Amino acid sequence: MKKPLLTLTALAGLSLGVAAPASAASTHTVQSGDTLYRIAVNNNVSVNDIKQANGLNSNMIYPNQVLKLGKAEAKSQASTASKTYTVKSGDTLYRIALNHGVSVNQLMTWNGLNSDLIFPGQEFAVKGAAAASVANDAKTTTPKASTSAPVTKTASSTTQTQAPASGQTMTVEATAYTPYCAGCSGITATGIDVRSNPNQKVIAVDPSVIPLGSKVWVEGYGEAIAGDTGGAIKGNKIDILMPTQEQALAFGRQSITIKVLN
Repeated sequence: MKKPLLTLTALAGLSLGVAAPASAASTHTVQSGDTLYRIAVNNNVSVNDIKQANGLNSNMIYPNQVLKLGKAEAKSQASTASKTYTVKSGDTLYRIALNHGVSVNQLMTWNGLNSDLIFPGQEFAVKGAAAASVANDAKTTTPKASTSAPVTKTASSTTQTQAPASGQTMTVEATAYTPYCAGCSGITATGIDVRSNPNQKVIAVDPSVIPLGSKVWVEGYGEAIAGDTGGAIKGNKIDILMPTQEQALAFGRQSITIKVLN
């Protein structure tokens, strides 16, 4: 039933002198409320074309994300796209991956990273085809940057998902916040500048339950510093610092296990 309807619609369009767009735009900047389906329809391409052009493995998109449109266009652009990226102040692995249409795991694998901590000046391979030729350079950059990392740096959740053998175990209600949350100054209660390095592992605690300055292993997050407080953080509650708003919202509210290590 669909084919005759489409044919009649096309004929009607021709009889009225209405012409289809000659070509779709090469890119689209995602607006609030956009979906992949709507973007595909408005630009005369398929959802699969957009996903393949941008290396997406799900239908999740975010405001201000720049998407390539059309399989043929994307291929020609991909051949000339930058194969490496130099980290700038304020960058996160999540944001770099999003901007280059790849996953965080791909970035970490291509560049031999075992932590999501990154530092300005690091050069990363951001395209799979080029990873083999540039990964060695990226690997040699990472250790040098790590030696000058702030002393507040803690282990990544990707490297310490298993609970330590020692420590005081507690079950807490956990929420998440970002360096730019409403009412946040970017400086924690203990003086940590989380806006300068949003990848730091920091949690807000009730100091009467977990002393400020304690090292705390957090399920699914890794080893963190109890470096902040919050008006709603009372009793067995913690607030976990996340680099981006998307990650904080995705975390939501969870009941998790922690271990106070000292």
